[in-house]
Parts: sequence; structure tokens; C-alpha cells
Amino acid sequence: MIKKILNDFCRKIGNGEIEVYNEFSLQHELGIFLRESLNGYKVQFERNVSFFGINSKETVKKEIDISIFDERMKKKYAIELKYPNNGRHPETMFDFVKDVKFMEQLKELGFNETYCMCLVTDKLFYSGDDNDGIYAYFRNGKDIQGTIMKPTGKGKGVVKLEIDGKYKAEWKPLNESYMHYIIPI
Repeated sequence: MIKKILNDFCRKIGNGEIEVYNEFSLQHELGIFLRESLNGYKVQFERNVSFFGINSKETVKKEIDISIFDERMKKKYAIELKYPNNGRHPETMFDFVKDVKFMEQLKELGFNETYCMCLVTDKLFYSGDDNDGIYAYFRNGKDIQGTIMKPTGKGKGVVKLEIDGKYKAEWKPLNESYMHYIIPI
């Protein structure tokens, strides 16, 4: 159900019916689209995991970009979004992986479906000369799985992620400007 809505939303971006220009606009336009498409569900932004009875120490992130749930919270969905437009290619790719881990964790903690969605205009996220390390997951079709290290080494926050499942970032064109992927977790 949610994946079809995400695909419909992306199609509308591709054909110019919906305009997005940064991650904030992507989040809000998608939220509006979800509210129009789903009856009987709440669609909320930047919801802390504690709202769903999850200890934030159990997850690599604390807030869900878009959460969707019914009144009794029998059905819960989460979506993490990325629309990078400031370079930082290897670091941002690690952030993509962090979203995958976060969605895995939410699924394990009771969410029915979780998704990672990314929209880019910068071709260096999906093509380029360097196809090793973190780049292999997004330029070379390598499965996102196992231990993935932060490409810039030490620093604040998480420097290593353990991905339990096996996922693929399959870039698809929306039009001549945009490429995107949707990863169901």
C-alpha cells in the first residue's frame, strides 16, 4: 500500500505535477500526498520514537521523518527521506545506510512497513570514477548488508553500522533532472 503511494508520488515529481527543491519540501509535499491518499491514518513529521513506546537508546536515530499510523496504532509505517544537495558524497552515503539501519530497527520494534526514499539531482551519488567502499553500495549495485564503516573514519556519532538484512539501492530516473530509489525494509 505505502510503496504504491510512494511510487505514485515520485511519478508526479517526474512529470512536474509536484515540485520539490530540498529535503524539507520533499518531506512536506510527501506528507500532504500521503494525507490525501490515506483515510483513517495520521501522517506526522519528525516524530520521536518514544511516542511509539520505543526507548531512543535502542535506535541509531531518534526521530522518524514521516510516520503513519492508525488511531489504535495497530498499523504503523515509517519513511526516512534524503534529498542531498550539498555534496559530502561519502558522508551522505553513510547517512543513507544509517537510514536503512534505523528502518530495520523500527521494523524489528513493531512497525508494519518501513521505507528509505532518496531523491537526487547530483549524479555523483549514483555514478563516478570511485566505485569502492561506501560508493559501491550506491554506484555499483552492491547489496547494502553486513558491517559498513563510516568512510571518513573517526568522528562524532556512529562510525560502524551492522545491517542485518540485504538491500539494494536501485536508482531509477524520474526525469532528466532527478534519480531516486525506494528501499522497502
